[in-house]
Amino acid sequence: MTAANDRVGAVVTGLGTCLPKTVVTNDEVSRHLDTEPAWIHSRTGIERRRRVSQGTGTGDLAVAAGAAALKSAGRDGCDLVLLATTTPDRRCPATAPGVASRLGLAAAAFDLSAVCSGFVYGLTVASAMITAGGCDRALVIGADAYSSIVDPDDRTTAVVFGDGAGAVLLERGRTSDPGAVLHTELGSDGTGDDLITIPPHGEYLTMRGSDVYSRAVTTMTESARSVAGKVGWDMADVDAFVGHQANIRILKSVAKRLGLPSERVISNIADVGNTAAASIPLALADAAAEGRIGTGDRLVLTAFGGGLTWGSAAVVWSGAKPVREVRG
Repeated sequence: MTAANDRVGAVVTGLGTCLPKTVVTNDEVSRHLDTEPAWIHSRTGIERRRRVSQGTGTGDLAVAAGAAALKSAGRDGCDLVLLATTTPDRRCPATAPGVASRLGLAAAAFDLSAVCSGFVYGLTVASAMITAGGCDRALVIGADAYSSIVDPDDRTTAVVFGDGAGAVLLERGRTSDPGAVLHTELGSDGTGDDLITIPPHGEYLTMRGSDVYSRAVTTMTESARSVAGKVGWDMADVDAFVGHQANIRILKSVAKRLGLPSERVISNIADVGNTAAASIPLALADAAAEGRIGTGDRLVLTAFGGGLTWGSAAVVWSGAKPVREVRG
């Protein structure tokens, strides 16, 4: 970022996550499904996922992840809490105000629903509010408990989704600062709203896997390339690609189209499955903890989800040290 382009912006200063303590392996999932553990892994790349216990909800995960992000940044508060989720604790009111209250905050708080693109959507909204002067410090939390909306007997979804939460703290800074969110892009196509959906009066999520796969690969590739280009990066300049952890085959296909070697592709789907809005911050936390991303690295974050929605962000990593929690 040159001095001429340096401007007020949002900067990532903290990173926190929360995973449920219950681990569900492919062996356990396959016991009551017409499938085999090896098939699950070969088709999705998933080996295990986490599930909340009875009495634990999205808000509980979000509180823990939000508190962890504040601790990571060495802060005790913020003036915005934005919760990206498809599984709010109640249909009304939003879950975010309760999360803020439990964190000891009287901040502005609201939910955002963009399914698996929710974290990138939330990052975009919070960054824009900070840049425009609407707030100085924002918690962006992606949290979902998909076990509450997935039919355990549906092989298409039961093998894929897991529960979890991840959060970042954004603060007002400069686009020349480590951690700067340099540019984001969002999109949608409502003509595909039936590909990933809970039907009217339905109880469980349904997904047309093959259709989602093809749309996700094409759209994530185009979105990632576009956002990198907007900040003057060639894909060869990108140190790490952090895509939504939907399916390892999707991630590999996108990386191949972008010309990215496997060592630059961040993936933790084997251990947590598809955690929807929590997916990208959980992957960031694992990558940071393992030393796969460091201060000054150029990251492209990309997601695709129901709606259909998608989005990408170009971020220069801050070197924030993740704080990771485990809950019920």
